Amino acid sequence: MPVRRAALRQTSLLCRPCRPVKATNPLTRQWPRSNHTGSEGGDIGRRRWGPGRILAGMLVAVAAGGALALYPYLTKEPPKPREAIIEYEKPRPVPESKEDNRDLISSQHIQVKKSWENPGVYAWGSNSGRVAAPDSTDNVVKTPRRIPYFDGQLLRDLKLDRDFGAAVNEKGDLVQWGVAFSKANPTPAETLKGKDLVKIDISRDRIIALGKNGNVYSVPVSASDQTSGEKSEQSSSWSSFWSSPETVNYRQLKPKNLGWGESIVDIASGLEHALLLTSKGRVFAAASSTSDFPSKGQLGIPGLTWATRPQGPYDEPHEILGLKGFKIAKVAAGDYHSLALDNDGRVFVFGDNTSGQLGFEVEPEFPFIDAPIPLPFNKIYSGTGQQPRVTSIAAGGANSFFTVDAKRIAGQKEDAEHIRDLGRITADTWACGSGIFGSLGTGKWTHVSLGPSKIKSLSGLSEWDENTGSVVPIRLARLSAGSTHAAAVMDNVTSVNASDITSDNDTNWGADILFWGGNEHYQLGTGKRNNLPLPTYLDPLDGGKADAEKGRRGEHHRFQITPRTTVRIGEGGTGRKVSVEQRVECGRFVTAVYSAT
Repeated sequence: MPVRRAALRQTSLLCRPCRPVKATNPLTRQWPRSNHTGSEGGDIGRRRWGPGRILAGMLVAVAAGGALALYPYLTKEPPKPREAIIEYEKPRPVPESKEDNRDLISSQHIQVKKSWENPGVYAWGSNSGRVAAPDSTDNVVKTPRRIPYFDGQLLRDLKLDRDFGAAVNEKGDLVQWGVAFSKANPTPAETLKGKDLVKIDISRDRIIALGKNGNVYSVPVSASDQTSGEKSEQSSSWSSFWSSPETVNYRQLKPKNLGWGESIVDIASGLEHALLLTSKGRVFAAASSTSDFPSKGQLGIPGLTWATRPQGPYDEPHEILGLKGFKIAKVAAGDYHSLALDNDGRVFVFGDNTSGQLGFEVEPEFPFIDAPIPLPFNKIYSGTGQQPRVTSIAAGGANSFFTVDAKRIAGQKEDAEHIRDLGRITADTWACGSGIFGSLGTGKWTHVSLGPSKIKSLSGLSEWDENTGSVVPIRLARLSAGSTHAAAVMDNVTSVNASDITSDNDTNWGADILFWGGNEHYQLGTGKRNNLPLPTYLDPLDGGKADAEKGRRGEHHRFQITPRTTVRIGEGGTGRKVSVEQRVECGRFVTAVYSAT
């Protein structure tokens, strides 16, 4: 019995919850010892000093030691930052003269000066036809390269195809090169001479050339075709006594029924057709190729085909009666379509529309329009409070381009007295047609157009004109459209008046020029092969060589094209005095910038 009571007391003690006993130090807890002995008491001791508690103690010791070691560094005052040195401009070499100082401070000044001292032709793009570099077997020319034949020369005009090139020199003679001209010798050579040519355009296999007297000549591209067949008589004066046989076979395009004093003043050509504009605003159309007769409505004469053409030469010009009554001021031609602009800013379109290049939505049932129809820009600007007037047109490949002056006017519900910008002109640029290569310049890759799209990069621009003391719109001075790419020369404020009597810091600068579109043959001149859907700048034509000589190696400056002015050309401005400018020409996968008279 005593044993049982002792066991019960022990059991009740084991089952009773352990309560902490308050110690003197309130931060310390003391637990009661068990009043029993045995193996269970040993386990409790081991739990008090187990591996976890030992590891925790070691970590605490390490942390305390680390704190003591880092204390001097943590309480030390941090070092003061080094004072920043702002370099606004790299040190320049000391100029040796006023002109040297201008070269040192401005890349654009050097570009303008070099264009006067070393006139000629820079070309790049496809060289499979020996056009971009006639003396090279390279398949492509990735960046601008001079064509040595034209060094020191001024040209009246220049046109480029992938397989042949054509130019009019300062004397008005025709120069040709490329494998389509001569596989044996594709280098430049003079062909048609003595015609005083002022402008040329090219078709698939012929060159359409306009003489200063209004005569229009159709010349074969191939040198072998030029030497075969009958040749006309060339008269050097009013008397046939002085006439001599021509050395080049050509055809002459002669519109019938020209009025007294009426002559041809402008020409444009697609792959198969040509447009001839007269001084009285009439337009004639003719076949411009011997390979195919125009069949996509680009002649603008309903029902005219190879089978229905009237008797006479296959390339006889016919008046476009659909434009009669409108005084046409400008014509343009793409591969298979045509544009005409009249004096009142109205645009007429006709020909192939399979890519929407006429500015209308594509209709599979009507792939082309064979008579001129107006493109309604008033409808495009409807509701904008602006009145549009088309100022220029351009075409190339399957694309059309239009520049528009949009004048701010009062709307139906507007009070003119409360319109602050009444009469303000906004200069816009529009494009339509095929954009799969980025050639619309709108930033979008579009197979076909539903209508004209605004090129925002080239629209709504303005600048301060110090001469007029006002803000003026920046228009386009020129737009050249190739088969898949294009270039625009801006009509921004330029300066070409720096001289010995102006200040040391007075520099020359040219007009901005931008390129966009297809680049599969490096025709954009960027040195890369990717197509560009937005207008972009190029580096200087010499690749930055002149900048490097003036201490600007590695810097990027944009190419600016030299505007027209009268200067002395040649090294140091010691040559003859001429009126000269630089022009850009976008062709079929090839591009050129040339010095023009």
